[in-house]
Amino acid sequence: MSQTIQPQPGIMDIALYEAGSAHVAGVAEAVKLSSNENPFGPSPKARDAVIRAAHAMHRYPSTDHTALRQAIGKVHGLDPDRIICGVGSDEIIHFLCQAYAGPGTEVLFTEHGFLMYPISARAAGATPVTARERERTTDIDALIAAATPATRLIFVANPNNPTGTMVELAELERLARAVPQAILVIDAAYAEYAGDDYDGGAGLATDLPNVFMTRTFSKIYGLGGLRVGWGYGPREIIDVLNRIRGPFNLSSLALDGALAAMQDREHVERSRSENARLRAWLAAALAERGVPSDASHANFVLARFEGPETAGAADAALKAEGVIVRRVGGYGLPDCLRITIGDEASCRRVAHVLGRFMAERGTAAVGQRA
Repeated sequence: MSQTIQPQPGIMDIALYEAGSAHVAGVAEAVKLSSNENPFGPSPKARDAVIRAAHAMHRYPSTDHTALRQAIGKVHGLDPDRIICGVGSDEIIHFLCQAYAGPGTEVLFTEHGFLMYPISARAAGATPVTARERERTTDIDALIAAATPATRLIFVANPNNPTGTMVELAELERLARAVPQAILVIDAAYAEYAGDDYDGGAGLATDLPNVFMTRTFSKIYGLGGLRVGWGYGPREIIDVLNRIRGPFNLSSLALDGALAAMQDREHVERSRSENARLRAWLAAALAERGVPSDASHANFVLARFEGPETAGAADAALKAEGVIVRRVGGYGLPDCLRITIGDEASCRRVAHVLGRFMAERGTAAVGQRA
């Protein structure tokens, strides 16, 4: 009997990541509000740049991403030499775990944190550790209490996905100073949606030796299909990560598209202002219909229902009308639905369907009590 070749310990403990659904059976043109994509798409300048880059697909791309790093640095006022680019911020999260975690160490994150944190931790052989949140918001004291001498990385998404909540930068600084043996990674994928006064943690990553920030082009820039992300932090950490980064990890199309997207600030501002307007409208409309949500600082709302059964029925009602949202039971929130902020027509459609659903549930509940 032949021996079965086994993977590294921890690999088979990884649950496969499930992306947001994109199709509904029997619906030709469903409204996809399951992956937090920009409903306005990418900048036209980014599309044009990708088309131009396609003519040189036979050439290898830049290995050091200099032009893109310089553009990012100029827009955000950061040192380009302290920036690294990756295949989405997911790859940079993976780099951090590969470089700084491993067997006998721990990776800490919040209970409703991004699913890539435990996946990347286990892939590196480290032990994932969760700290409780307080009403679906990061609890800094709980993270400090959960840290041990074995903690090497602490991931905090701010704003958080899938809750949309966030904490003040002063609280993140308190965490970094309280656990100096670990790198605090501020996952700021949704930073642009939180407002101009939020730098995503860039200031902390500039000033403190154990703070690192990750960002993405997949959300407000509308480039999810190109897979481009970036990270910023101490030069010592950047040097380590570049030693394990593949030399051609980003294609020429991705680099040129991201460069043009970063420079089109008008498109970013339009996307931000429209998201803020429609996010406030949808949250209020759902609340009026008996569906509460926490104040969101991202491009989605986390709609809460009375229990998992009601959340599932609401999801089914939306799908029946061709609207796809995200079930978040895998994040420990089985009684919630994460709803991306789409364009105005999509938001009104969601409010209409859920309003009718809640009214029917209320009528049914009254009938059952009678």
